[in-house]
Amino acid sequence: MGCSECCVRCLRGVPYASLIATVLCFVGVALFCGCGHEALTGTEKLIELYFSDDFMDYAILANVIQVFQYIIYGTASFFFLYGVLLLAEGFYTTSAVRSLFGEFRTTLCGRCVSATFIFLTYVLSVTWMGVFAFAALPVYIYYTMWSTCQTLKYVTDGNTGFDDVCVDARQYGVLPWSANPGKICGLNLTSVCNASEFELTYHLFIASFAGAAATVIALINFLLCLTANWAYVKEAKKMKRCEELRLMENQELRQLETRQ
Repeated sequence: MGCSECCVRCLRGVPYASLIATVLCFVGVALFCGCGHEALTGTEKLIELYFSDDFMDYAILANVIQVFQYIIYGTASFFFLYGVLLLAEGFYTTSAVRSLFGEFRTTLCGRCVSATFIFLTYVLSVTWMGVFAFAALPVYIYYTMWSTCQTLKYVTDGNTGFDDVCVDARQYGVLPWSANPGKICGLNLTSVCNASEFELTYHLFIASFAGAAATVIALINFLLCLTANWAYVKEAKKMKRCEELRLMENQELRQLETRQ
C-alpha cells in the first residue's frame, strides 16, 4: 500500500501538459532540422545537375544554403536545451512536487524565472510562426514542379505541346536570369521528374513544413502552460497571505481572551 501511494504521488507530480509539449517540440524540431537540412542539400544537387552549367550561377544560393544548414545545427541544439528547461520548470509548478520540495515558485526568484520563460516562449512562438510561413515557400515551388510533371504524363512525344511544358527555376528567384539553361522542357524535364532526388527532396520539404507546424503548436502549448502556472502562483500567493493574516488575527484574539 505504501508503494502504491508513493507511485500515485509521483504520477500526480508529472506535468503531463508540459511533457506532451516537450515531446511534440522535440519531434517538430527534429523533423524541421533533419528533413530541412537534407532537402536543402537535395535542392542544390538538382540545380547543379539540371538547371545550371556554371557554379557561379548558383554560388550565392549555395552560400545561403550553407548558412541555413549552420542555423539548423544551432536551432536543434538550442531547442533541445530549452525544451528540457521548460519541462523542468513544469515539474516545479505541480502541487505534488511543491509539497515535497517546498514553495520554490512563490519566491521572488521563482516568479522572475517564470516571467522570463513566458517572455522567451512568446518571442519564440512568434518567430516560429514566421519560420512556418517561410517553410511553405519551397513546398509551393516543388508542388508547382510536381504539378508540371503530372501534366507531362498526359502529353506524348507525338503531341506538339510536349516541348512547351517547362519549368523555369529563374522565375522563383532561385537562379539569376542569366543562368544557363535555367529552364528545362520536354525530355529534360521528364528526366528531372523521374529522378529519385526530386521526389525525395519534395517529400523532405513537406516533412520539414509539418515539423515547423508541430513546433509552433508545441510552443503555444508551452505558453498556455506557463501563463496558467503564473496565474496560479499569483493566486496561491494571495491565498497564502490571507491565511497568514487570518492566523495572526486568531492569535491576537486568543491573547486578548487570555488577558481577560
